[in-house]
Amino acid sequence: MPDKGDHPRSPLQTVDRALEVLLSFTERRRDWGVMELAEAFAIDKSSAQRILAALAARGFLSADPVTRRYSLGPTMWRMAAVWERTGGLAALAHRVLEPLAFQTDRTAIFAVPDGLHVRCVAAVDGGGPLRSHPLVGELYPANAGATSRGYFAFLDGNERRALISGRVFATFTELTRIDEHELERLFVETAAQGYAYSEGEYDYATRALAVPIMLRGRPVGSLSLGESKYPARSDDIRDHLAALQAAAEQLSALLDNRVNSAVAVRQTKPARAH
Repeated sequence: MPDKGDHPRSPLQTVDRALEVLLSFTERRRDWGVMELAEAFAIDKSSAQRILAALAARGFLSADPVTRRYSLGPTMWRMAAVWERTGGLAALAHRVLEPLAFQTDRTAIFAVPDGLHVRCVAAVDGGGPLRSHPLVGELYPANAGATSRGYFAFLDGNERRALISGRVFATFTELTRIDEHELERLFVETAAQGYAYSEGEYDYATRALAVPIMLRGRPVGSLSLGESKYPARSDDIRDHLAALQAAAEQLSALLDNRVNSAVAVRQTKPARAH
């Protein structure tokens, strides 16, 4: 069917419109009614109905039989799970982690939330291994270290306090903070300065610098640089804050499918030293 006042759409345009509908779902926009969709996309009611019905037939959307509103369906979950299980997220992150690690001569880590922790999904050692074991899969607790604080500090304050209120936290070193109110003050300070720094909180022998990965105004993970405190280095890990922030923006662009930024990552990737 044609758009209002337009010529009939080609099959490719129809597919593109269906994809636009899927991409329109957000935490705030969780469902659509037929008339709402028609008005928002400037199409007639029958076209809106067909698009929604076709997506629902394949499980991309789910129709409520009472309200007749459409929300995301189980196929979305299945495809997301397949993408992550086949290394899609890690492969995407590696495009940013590898140049960052070798530019800074540190270990670069991308972590995503996992309850009261963040979980490492990708890591690249630029200046030698940070640990004697692989980092991928390691959990970093909310109360210890920059890698986790780089995410939790940038959550909405009410959401964060609801997560940590009344929790009993583990102590890893004498520098680990376990008091709920002290942790909240640290989160607020971290958010104000725009980055997290830690030394010896989770592992006494390491330092870390981290920033949030933001997606449409909300943190979805953290990007961090880590180093061993021994032997001493000629530069401070905080000297690489600008590089870390630039890499975080590149990774956010990749996750948000901003094509121009993603291309820039590939074009500026430095050659690895031999």
